[in-house]
Amino acid sequence: MTDRNASGELRVAIAGLGSIGAKIATALDQGIEGLKLSAVAMRDPVKHQGFINGLRHQPKILPLDQLGDAADIVVECAPTSQLRAIVEPAVKRGKAAVVVSVGGLLDNFDLVDLARANGGRILVPTGALIGLDAVNAAAVGTIHSVKMVTRKPIDGLKGAPFIVQNGIDIDSLREPLKLFEGTAREAAKGFPANLNVAVALSLAGVGPDRTMVQIWADPTVTRNVHRIEVEADSARFSMSIENIPSENPKTGLITALSVIALLKKQRATLCVGT
Repeated sequence: MTDRNASGELRVAIAGLGSIGAKIATALDQGIEGLKLSAVAMRDPVKHQGFINGLRHQPKILPLDQLGDAADIVVECAPTSQLRAIVEPAVKRGKAAVVVSVGGLLDNFDLVDLARANGGRILVPTGALIGLDAVNAAAVGTIHSVKMVTRKPIDGLKGAPFIVQNGIDIDSLREPLKLFEGTAREAAKGFPANLNVAVALSLAGVGPDRTMVQIWADPTVTRNVHRIEVEADSARFSMSIENIPSENPKTGLITALSVIALLKKQRATLCVGT
Protein backbone atom coordinates (compact mmCIF):
# COMPACT_ATOMS: atom_id res chain seq x y z
CA MET A 1 0.00 0.00 0.00
CA THR A 2 1.38 3.44 -0.87
CA ASP A 3 2.31 5.47 2.21
CA ARG A 4 0.49 8.67 3.05
CA ASN A 5 1.87 11.85 4.54
CA ALA A 6 0.75 13.29 7.88
CA SER A 7 -2.32 14.95 6.37
CA GLY A 8 -3.55 11.64 4.98
CA GLU A 9 -3.08 12.79 1.38
CA LEU A 10 -1.03 10.97 -1.20
CA ARG A 11 1.73 13.24 -2.46
CA VAL A 12 2.16 13.25 -6.25
CA ALA A 13 5.23 14.48 -8.14
CA ILE A 14 5.33 15.04 -11.89
CA ALA A 15 8.42 14.70 -14.08
CA GLY A 16 7.90 16.77 -17.23
CA LEU A 17 5.47 19.62 -17.81
CA GLY A 18 4.69 19.19 -21.49
CA SER A 19 1.17 18.77 -22.83
CA ILE A 20 0.49 15.74 -20.60
CA GLY A 21 2.27 16.78 -17.42
CA ALA A 22 0.78 20.27 -17.38
CA LYS A 23 -2.78 18.90 -17.60
CA ILE A 24 -2.15 16.47 -14.77
CA ALA A 25 -0.59 19.20 -12.64
CA THR A 26 -3.56 21.49 -13.26
CA ALA A 27 -6.04 18.77 -12.31
CA LEU A 28 -4.17 18.04 -9.07
CA ASP A 29 -3.93 21.74 -8.25
CA GLN A 30 -7.65 22.20 -8.84
CA GLY A 31 -8.31 19.34 -6.46
CA ILE A 32 -8.46 15.55 -6.57
CA GLU A 33 -9.72 14.06 -3.32
CA GLY A 34 -6.93 12.55 -1.25
CA LEU A 35 -4.12 13.71 -3.55
CA LYS A 36 -1.73 16.65 -3.47
CA LEU A 37 0.75 17.96 -6.05
CA SER A 38 3.96 18.07 -4.03
CA ALA A 39 6.78 18.49 -6.55
CA VAL A 40 7.66 18.87 -10.22
CA ALA A 41 10.78 18.46 -12.33
CA MET A 42 11.43 19.81 -15.80
CA ARG A 43 14.32 20.47 -18.16
CA ASP A 44 13.75 24.23 -18.38
CA PRO A 45 12.33 25.72 -15.16
CA VAL A 46 12.42 29.24 -16.63
CA LYS A 47 10.17 28.18 -19.54
CA HIS A 48 7.55 26.81 -17.16
CA GLN A 49 7.83 29.40 -14.39
CA GLY A 50 4.70 31.21 -15.58
CA PHE A 51 2.72 27.97 -15.41
CA ILE A 52 4.05 27.18 -11.92
CA ASN A 53 3.22 30.70 -10.71
CA GLY A 54 -0.33 30.27 -11.97
CA LEU A 55 -0.99 27.26 -9.71
CA ARG A 56 -2.88 27.87 -6.49
CA HIS A 57 -0.50 25.73 -4.46
CA GLN A 58 3.17 25.96 -5.38
CA PRO A 59 4.92 22.57 -5.68
CA LYS A 60 8.62 22.15 -5.02
CA ILE A 61 10.85 22.26 -8.10
CA LEU A 62 13.33 19.40 -7.74
CA PRO A 63 15.85 17.37 -9.77
CA LEU A 64 14.49 14.13 -11.22
CA ASP A 65 16.28 11.88 -8.74
CA GLN A 66 14.78 13.68 -5.72
CA LEU A 67 11.11 13.41 -6.68
CA GLY A 68 10.76 10.13 -4.78
CA ASP A 69 11.76 11.89 -1.54
CA ALA A 70 8.93 14.40 -1.91
CA ALA A 71 6.15 12.12 -3.13
CA ASP A 72 4.35 8.82 -2.72
CA ILE A 73 3.62 8.63 -6.47
CA VAL A 74 5.95 9.90 -9.20
CA VAL A 75 4.35 10.45 -12.62
CA GLU A 76 6.68 10.17 -15.63
CA CYS A 77 5.64 12.53 -18.44
CA ALA A 78 9.04 12.96 -20.08
CA PRO A 79 10.84 11.69 -23.20
CA THR A 80 11.53 7.95 -23.20
CA SER A 81 15.25 8.62 -22.72
CA GLN A 82 14.51 10.00 -19.24
CA LEU A 83 12.37 7.07 -18.05
CA ARG A 84 15.05 5.31 -16.04
CA ALA A 85 16.28 8.51 -14.38
CA ILE A 86 12.73 9.13 -13.15
CA VAL A 87 11.48 5.65 -12.26
CA GLU A 88 14.59 4.07 -10.71
CA PRO A 89 15.02 6.51 -7.78
CA ALA A 90 11.29 6.37 -7.02
CA VAL A 91 10.90 2.57 -6.89
CA LYS A 92 14.20 2.21 -4.99
CA ARG A 93 12.52 4.25 -2.26
CA GLY A 94 9.51 1.96 -2.32
CA LYS A 95 7.32 4.53 -4.06
CA ALA A 96 4.90 4.13 -6.96
CA ALA A 97 5.84 5.31 -10.47
CA VAL A 98 3.21 6.00 -13.13
CA VAL A 99 4.83 5.39 -16.53
CA VAL A 100 3.46 7.21 -19.57
CA SER A 101 6.41 6.40 -21.89
CA VAL A 102 5.68 2.70 -21.44
CA GLY A 103 7.58 1.81 -24.61
CA GLY A 104 10.75 2.63 -22.69
CA LEU A 105 9.97 -0.07 -20.15
CA LEU A 106 10.90 -2.79 -22.62
CA ASP A 107 14.55 -1.72 -22.55
CA ASN A 108 14.47 -1.16 -18.78
CA PHE A 109 12.39 -4.10 -17.62
CA ASP A 110 14.75 -4.75 -14.71
CA LEU A 111 13.00 -1.77 -13.08
CA VAL A 112 10.08 -4.13 -12.41
CA ASP A 113 12.39 -6.42 -10.41
CA LEU A 114 13.88 -3.39 -8.65
CA ALA A 115 10.42 -2.21 -7.66
CA ARG A 116 9.50 -5.69 -6.40
CA ALA A 117 12.67 -5.89 -4.29
CA ASN A 118 12.04 -2.50 -2.66
CA GLY A 119 8.27 -2.52 -2.22
CA GLY A 120 7.71 -0.07 -5.08
CA ARG A 121 5.13 -0.27 -7.86
CA ILE A 122 5.08 0.58 -11.57
CA LEU A 123 1.65 1.64 -12.83
CA VAL A 124 0.85 1.84 -16.54
CA PRO A 125 -2.25 3.90 -17.39
CA THR A 126 -4.60 2.78 -20.15
CA GLY A 127 -3.54 5.88 -22.09
CA ALA A 128 -4.86 6.23 -25.62
CA LEU A 129 -6.51 2.80 -25.73
CA ILE A 130 -9.74 1.26 -24.57
CA GLY A 131 -10.41 -2.28 -23.46
CA LEU A 132 -7.25 -3.12 -21.51
CA ASP A 133 -9.54 -4.44 -18.78
CA ALA A 134 -10.90 -7.00 -21.27
CA VAL A 135 -7.39 -7.93 -22.42
CA ASN A 136 -6.24 -8.33 -18.79
CA ALA A 137 -9.21 -10.57 -18.09
CA ALA A 138 -8.68 -12.66 -21.22
CA ALA A 139 -5.01 -13.10 -20.28
CA VAL A 140 -6.06 -14.88 -17.08
CA GLY A 141 -7.21 -17.58 -19.50
CA THR A 142 -5.52 -18.11 -22.86
CA ILE A 143 -5.13 -15.46 -25.55
CA HIS A 144 -4.43 -16.88 -29.00
CA SER A 145 -3.65 -13.65 -30.86
CA VAL A 146 -3.62 -9.86 -30.50
CA LYS A 147 -3.37 -7.47 -33.44
CA MET A 148 -3.42 -3.68 -33.47
CA VAL A 149 -3.73 -1.40 -36.51
CA THR A 150 -2.77 2.25 -35.96
CA ARG A 151 -3.51 5.08 -38.39
CA LYS A 152 -2.08 8.51 -37.70
CA PRO A 153 -2.07 11.90 -39.44
CA ILE A 154 1.23 12.83 -41.07
CA ASP A 155 2.20 15.37 -38.38
CA GLY A 156 1.89 12.73 -35.68
CA LEU A 157 4.54 10.51 -37.28
CA LYS A 158 7.17 13.00 -38.43
CA GLY A 159 10.65 12.32 -37.08
CA ALA A 160 10.02 8.72 -36.06
CA PRO A 161 13.32 6.78 -36.19
CA PHE A 162 11.88 4.10 -38.51
CA ILE A 163 10.81 6.75 -41.04
CA VAL A 164 14.11 8.62 -40.85
CA GLN A 165 16.28 5.49 -41.07
CA ASN A 166 14.38 4.19 -44.09
CA GLY A 167 14.24 7.55 -45.88
CA ILE A 168 10.44 7.45 -46.23
CA ASP A 169 8.85 10.65 -47.52
CA ILE A 170 5.46 11.00 -45.83
CA ASP A 171 4.99 14.74 -46.42
CA SER A 172 3.78 14.25 -49.98
CA LEU A 173 1.35 11.41 -49.24
CA ARG A 174 -2.12 11.69 -50.79
CA GLU A 175 -3.40 8.28 -49.71
CA PRO A 176 -2.74 5.93 -46.74
CA LEU A 177 0.65 4.20 -46.66
CA LYS A 178 1.46 1.16 -44.52
CA LEU A 179 4.79 2.03 -42.89
CA PHE A 180 5.35 -0.96 -40.67
CA GLU A 181 4.12 -4.44 -39.77
CA GLY A 182 5.73 -6.44 -37.01
CA THR A 183 5.80 -7.00 -33.26
CA ALA A 184 5.03 -4.44 -30.57
CA ARG A 185 8.65 -4.60 -29.44
CA GLU A 186 9.88 -3.70 -32.93
CA ALA A 187 7.22 -0.99 -33.25
CA ALA A 188 8.31 0.62 -29.98
CA LYS A 189 11.89 0.91 -31.24
CA GLY A 190 10.90 2.39 -34.59
CA PHE A 191 8.17 4.71 -33.30
CA PRO A 192 9.05 5.47 -29.65
CA ALA A 193 6.87 8.59 -29.42
CA ASN A 194 3.87 6.94 -31.08
CA LEU A 195 3.55 3.34 -29.95
CA ASN A 196 3.26 3.44 -26.16
CA VAL A 197 -0.26 2.16 -26.83
CA ALA A 198 1.07 -1.02 -28.46
CA VAL A 199 3.40 -1.75 -25.56
CA ALA A 200 0.65 -1.18 -22.97
CA LEU A 201 -1.56 -3.57 -24.96
CA SER A 202 1.23 -6.15 -25.09
CA LEU A 203 1.92 -5.99 -21.35
CA ALA A 204 -1.79 -6.45 -20.62
CA GLY A 205 -1.98 -9.48 -22.91
CA VAL A 206 0.50 -11.82 -24.59
CA GLY A 207 3.69 -9.78 -24.40
CA PRO A 208 5.61 -7.57 -26.85
CA ASP A 209 6.86 -10.39 -29.07
CA ARG A 210 3.43 -11.92 -29.78
CA THR A 211 1.44 -8.69 -30.12
CA MET A 212 1.33 -7.80 -33.82
CA VAL A 213 1.16 -4.19 -35.00
CA GLN A 214 0.52 -2.35 -38.27
CA ILE A 215 1.29 1.38 -38.54
CA TRP A 216 -0.18 3.55 -41.29
CA ALA A 217 0.55 7.15 -42.23
CA ASP A 218 -2.87 8.39 -43.29
CA PRO A 219 -3.43 11.88 -44.72
CA THR A 220 -7.20 11.21 -44.74
CA VAL A 221 -7.52 11.14 -40.92
CA THR A 222 -7.29 13.95 -38.39
CA ARG A 223 -7.28 11.73 -35.32
CA ASN A 224 -5.01 8.98 -34.00
CA VAL A 225 -6.97 5.82 -34.84
CA HIS A 226 -6.33 2.47 -33.15
CA ARG A 227 -8.16 -0.81 -33.82
CA ILE A 228 -7.49 -3.91 -31.75
CA GLU A 229 -8.53 -7.50 -32.46
CA VAL A 230 -8.20 -10.21 -29.80
CA GLU A 231 -8.81 -13.95 -30.10
CA ALA A 232 -8.95 -15.81 -26.79
CA ASP A 233 -10.44 -18.95 -25.32
CA SER A 234 -12.91 -16.81 -23.33
CA ALA A 235 -13.95 -14.32 -26.00
CA ARG A 236 -13.31 -12.83 -29.40
CA PHE A 237 -13.46 -9.03 -29.40
CA SER A 238 -12.42 -5.97 -31.33
CA MET A 239 -12.10 -2.37 -30.21
CA SER A 240 -11.46 0.90 -31.98
CA ILE A 241 -10.79 4.41 -30.75
CA GLU A 242 -10.18 7.74 -32.51
CA ASN A 243 -8.16 10.07 -30.31
CA ILE A 244 -8.03 13.83 -30.80
CA PRO A 245 -4.35 14.94 -30.80
CA SER A 246 -3.17 17.28 -28.06
CA GLU A 247 -0.88 20.28 -28.57
CA ASN A 248 1.74 17.60 -29.25
CA PRO A 249 0.45 15.83 -32.41
CA LYS A 250 2.13 12.60 -31.34
CA THR A 251 -0.03 12.40 -28.19
CA GLY A 252 -3.79 12.17 -27.79
CA LEU A 253 -5.75 14.39 -25.41
CA ILE A 254 -7.11 11.32 -23.66
CA THR A 255 -3.63 10.25 -22.47
CA ALA A 256 -3.47 12.91 -19.75
CA LEU A 257 -7.07 12.20 -18.77
CA SER A 258 -6.19 8.51 -18.41
CA VAL A 259 -3.40 9.33 -15.95
CA ILE A 260 -5.76 11.57 -13.97
CA ALA A 261 -8.32 8.74 -13.84
CA LEU A 262 -5.61 6.34 -12.61
CA LEU A 263 -4.56 8.80 -9.89
CA LYS A 264 -8.16 9.20 -8.75
CA LYS A 265 -8.40 5.42 -8.33
CA GLN A 266 -5.57 5.45 -5.79
CA ARG A 267 -7.90 6.89 -3.14
CA ALA A 268 -11.35 6.14 -4.56
CA THR A 269 -13.92 4.41 -2.36
CA LEU A 270 -15.61 2.94 -5.44
CA CYS A 271 -13.38 1.58 -8.22
CA VAL A 272 -14.94 0.44 -11.48
CA GLY A 273 -12.87 -1.78 -13.75
CA THR A 274 -10.07 -4.21 -12.99
